[in-house]
Amino acid sequence: MTVTTYDKFPEVPVQGFDSQAWQGWRDIIATLKTRLTQKPKIVLVIDCYPGVRLAEIEREMTSLDPALLLNAENARRDEQSLHELLARNLTDDRVFGVLSCHQLPEFFDSARLETLRRQVTDVQEGLVIVYGPGASLIHQGDVLIYADLPRWEIQMRMRSGELGNWGVENQHEDILRRYKRAFFIEWRVFDKHKTPLLKRADYLLDTTLSDEPAMVSGDALRAGLAQTAGRPFRVVPFFDPGVWGGQWMKNQFDLDPSKPNYAWCFDCVPEENSLLLRFGDVRIEIPSLDVVLLHPRELLGEKVHARFGAEFPIRFDFLDTIGGQNLSFQVHPLTEYIQQQFGMHYTQDESYYILEAEPDAVVYLGTKTGTDPVAMIDDLHRAANGEKAFDDARFVNQIPARKHDHFLIPAGTVHCSGSGTMVLEISATPYIFTFKLWDWGRLGLDGLPRPVHLEHGEQVIDWQRDTKWVNEHLINRIEPLAEGEGWREERTGLHEREFIETRRHWFTAPVTHHTHGGVNVLNLVEGAEARVESPTGAFDPFVVHYAETFIVPASVGEYRISPWGKGVGQQLATVKAWVRG
Repeated sequence: MTVTTYDKFPEVPVQGFDSQAWQGWRDIIATLKTRLTQKPKIVLVIDCYPGVRLAEIEREMTSLDPALLLNAENARRDEQSLHELLARNLTDDRVFGVLSCHQLPEFFDSARLETLRRQVTDVQEGLVIVYGPGASLIHQGDVLIYADLPRWEIQMRMRSGELGNWGVENQHEDILRRYKRAFFIEWRVFDKHKTPLLKRADYLLDTTLSDEPAMVSGDALRAGLAQTAGRPFRVVPFFDPGVWGGQWMKNQFDLDPSKPNYAWCFDCVPEENSLLLRFGDVRIEIPSLDVVLLHPRELLGEKVHARFGAEFPIRFDFLDTIGGQNLSFQVHPLTEYIQQQFGMHYTQDESYYILEAEPDAVVYLGTKTGTDPVAMIDDLHRAANGEKAFDDARFVNQIPARKHDHFLIPAGTVHCSGSGTMVLEISATPYIFTFKLWDWGRLGLDGLPRPVHLEHGEQVIDWQRDTKWVNEHLINRIEPLAEGEGWREERTGLHEREFIETRRHWFTAPVTHHTHGGVNVLNLVEGAEARVESPTGAFDPFVVHYAETFIVPASVGEYRISPWGKGVGQQLATVKAWVRG
């Protein structure tokens, strides 16, 4: 095992704005008091992402002695009305909904909104504060604060029972159903709502930590996002236990030893990860998606932006089963199925890059040649009904897995990682669309049966992906491409049906890379440390450690990766992914 220092809290240092960020309510309130005394009447609007603790904001805002304090949620439609509005998107399924195209004003009662607007207008003098999700629908604000919140923190608040969905008292509902409503509806709606607000906000408020807020000026925030989109950076990884989870990450990344295991690490999922921006002594935590929303062209590049819009299409994450169990046996939907059923415009093609593997590790991939689809589906249904265990040895290929193997998994291919593997999963982003076919008869960590989706899965299995086809097309499709003094480059995939291309570079000397106008995502899969630098000095050198994923925005252009620190004298390797043109 490589000895390394995995950075669990990577920061992006922002240059030139050290004096425009504040830590703690005392300094925040003092800053606002200075700003809010410029006119006889002034309206302060604090719009919020759903899940922000409004009670904390209300408590602190009273110290500003407002003439009127309004909670925008007083104009929100009631729970039953919201349910009727969203029923088509919510569906009856425990996990899957339909992506929402709603706009935030639809969630509010127009008459109540107008009443609140009149209340603001009727105040002749003094400070008016309007706060809460959708507050800017009531007034644009003489001063606008946006209170943002990363999705991972929202999920933690959901799991603790603190938080239900927006506008619903469902704190104790099944967590999968709450996550579904947030994923398919709330986050879509609020991302559309907040994007123009971030472009004009006077301040951003970070209340991720209870009673430990931080605030940054809007100009400093926007400069920080622009600087991030012009240099290599990492998002904040998060780790999660699972019923099949292993022990490798716990030891390698110095994680909480009291946890039973760690199944996942989401090392580069900008939809859900945080981004830490450093302004002098103040650290601001925001959703990393904010960079995508405000700087999609610089980050993604023209071609990728034209194809995907303001979405980050590449995901890197870890799946740890070393000392654990098999993943669920699963399949991902074909493109037409995900479009027609869920409103998603591309599907979850993926691959497994093996970081580490125990001697007897395997990957389950494709059906065995000669498999009768009717017989396999029947066996899966009987297993789902509890009549028997699924006969995986009869129907599914078990491929030995070794360190640095690369298995390609285009949608429609049945698959899972077996126990004893540490997988770097490289995939397209719509990660929720996994159809479990068999879960080895297990309960989840919550004690509930894990959902199986045979009704979906059986409709998307590609039965041509048999033993011969899998061996010819999906296993270690390594193609040497180029080499130089101290380095060589290989193509490792992905399959022609997948839009992601991957390259591996082995090196003991500096290697020059180029984004070629598209975002690059890399992971240091071998060696202790490397340094990423600009040949022209366009960005400060950036050090990465073993197993860290990092993003190189399209705007960076040429960059160089060299052995560094403990990596000098070692054989190093990176795996790089980008969207094929």
